[in-house]
Amino acid sequence: MKTVLREPLLHFLALGALLFAWFEWKGGASGPGTNRIVVTPGQVEHLVSGYTRTFGRPPAEAELEGLIDDYVKEEIATREATAMGLDRDDTVIRRRLRQKLEFLAEEAVGTTTPTDAEIQAWVDAHPESFGGDVRLSFRQVYIKKAGKGPAVKGEAEKLLAQLRAAGPETNTQTLGDSTMLPAEISLLPLFEVGRTFGDGFAKKLLTIEPGTWSGPIESSYGLHIVLVRERTEAEKPSLTLVRPLVERELAAERGRRELEKLYERLLTRYTVTIEMPKAVPDSGEGKAEGRP
Repeated sequence: MKTVLREPLLHFLALGALLFAWFEWKGGASGPGTNRIVVTPGQVEHLVSGYTRTFGRPPAEAELEGLIDDYVKEEIATREATAMGLDRDDTVIRRRLRQKLEFLAEEAVGTTTPTDAEIQAWVDAHPESFGGDVRLSFRQVYIKKAGKGPAVKGEAEKLLAQLRAAGPETNTQTLGDSTMLPAEISLLPLFEVGRTFGDGFAKKLLTIEPGTWSGPIESSYGLHIVLVRERTEAEKPSLTLVRPLVERELAAERGRRELEKLYERLLTRYTVTIEMPKAVPDSGEGKAEGRP
């Protein structure tokens, strides 16, 4: 008998029984893992606030009772589903939990208003978003892409010499090969030039001295002899105009940085083991003839 009384399992069961009796005497606990559900004043206020935002008025007494009843059903369903393990390996639930964690982390980021210096630094670092764009006016004479080799390049260089001798205002309608591409472009933003002719072509135009026929320049269509007429540099925008947009961009960037720091801190609590699948066996497709 004494030996039985010394058993640790018996002590554990006795302690568990005492704790259960104490919780029952105190009225039980509230939350997952218990059979007691407490709808707090804060939760009721949240239900009322949500209803008011949706319908433009607070709920009537019967409507509030319905909201609370639905909340209790939701709490019961959540606890029962969790107890059954229905939340495990569910992609939608996992994604939603991650979103909530990241939302709380980003919400905790300070809302300090950035200074003019910080805004200007951001604008300078992202000229493609805030600094406007270079604009170009140019003429182009197209040379067919087919057989793009020494013969075609020689033809292009011969045409270039002809155009340079004729000058920038010569009529080019009968020169080169026919194309649907525009022969004359007026103050088109650089990114639009890139969309039409290709980024490589657009960037090459930035290196050409205006007023002189140059080339041949390659695009996705073929070769071109080009005369840059005008190039206007991008203008710096007013900080007053871009401030609201930059503030949003800075807030988003700060949120991303803080989120990365959060994951770095949380990762120290875990040991991650990645077990890669074995190589997929050869299906036999594509084997050489006669191979066993």
